[in-house]
Amino acid sequence: MVQIWLLELLKGIGRIFLHPIGYYLFFLAGILGVMRVKRERKDFHIRAHDAYFELRQLFPLGIVAGLVLSIFVLAAGITVPFATILLIASFTLLWSLTTKVRLMAPAYTVGAAFFTIILASGKNWPIPFFSNAFHSINEKVYPSIAILLGLLLIVEGFLIYKNGSFGTSPKMAKSKRGQFVGVHGVKRLWMVPVFLLIPGNALNLPLDWWPVFHLGVEKYSLILVPFAIGFQQQIQGMLPKESVQTLGKRVIAWGIFITMLSVAGFWFPLVSIGVVALAVIGREILTLLQRMNDEALPFYFSKKNHGLMILGIIPDSPASKMTLQVGELITKVNGVVVQSEKFFYEALQKNRAHCKLEVLDTNGEVRFVQRALYEGDHYELGILFVQDEKKYDEKIG
Repeated sequence: MVQIWLLELLKGIGRIFLHPIGYYLFFLAGILGVMRVKRERKDFHIRAHDAYFELRQLFPLGIVAGLVLSIFVLAAGITVPFATILLIASFTLLWSLTTKVRLMAPAYTVGAAFFTIILASGKNWPIPFFSNAFHSINEKVYPSIAILLGLLLIVEGFLIYKNGSFGTSPKMAKSKRGQFVGVHGVKRLWMVPVFLLIPGNALNLPLDWWPVFHLGVEKYSLILVPFAIGFQQQIQGMLPKESVQTLGKRVIAWGIFITMLSVAGFWFPLVSIGVVALAVIGREILTLLQRMNDEALPFYFSKKNHGLMILGIIPDSPASKMTLQVGELITKVNGVVVQSEKFFYEALQKNRAHCKLEVLDTNGEVRFVQRALYEGDHYELGILFVQDEKKYDEKIG
């Protein structure tokens, strides 16, 4: 039995290369990076992170989360019909065409697949190469899909909490009152590869080369499925890390609640329909609440009379090495009070070999940082400020 499982695990890992979503996420993450860089250069004439930043976020944490989720799914013996995998992939591609990355989250892709499965129940849709995929679908599969959705919601919340606020992108916008303000935005994709047990022979014919194995009298295939998790958020009323992590914790709590409810579906399968509908509606409400709460707050990154607000920090710049943080206020440079970028630049030129900054941190406490300056260092230390006189098309409330 151990040899069978080890062999199937190796085969399952290899099957991930047959799934188009994995390749598509690479392409999409690259596009997001290029678009972000173009916008940052338009606003600040320099990009914060390079165009490969989104690609680098695609995997590390997602693999860890997928491994933990796989162990839980396999240990619990949760099986998902292959039709579900096909539909989740289809809706992932479809929702991505809306350009709203957040719709690639599990609530929307798995949720849409779940209700399509209900419509397909008892029908044998003619899917090329997978003619048996929709055969013998009944209400017994509903609880498994509902539990999978709940677990993926927990994973989504974990990824948002741990990685969502890392490298948020600063940008400029014009409020309805005509004031130029800074905001932070994040569009992030994660790939979460999860081992799933596929019951029956949906993959066996006409793909005779596709191996299956038996557990008792039941026949299964083991597949490593790349799930896409999309995240999108704009923050204007608070620090990006605080806002993003708050949402992450709420999504985790919601996922735990949905997972607990979905267990009842094993005794009452139709309960799963209500649970999945609740999961989708609840996830949308969490997004709306975050947006409404944020918009109700005064603009955090606006021009101040007693210093310069740090909107962004360029990685590996002098500012980064001085541990300056987004949201801090620079009040003095080399002993000179600064209230605009012009004064900031002029104060830096007073001593081209060394700079000393007086900073008001996010807790309202004064601290001093200093550093030697070298040839080749960014002339403004690699700090992005709220710009003064520019034209911006985007308006926010």
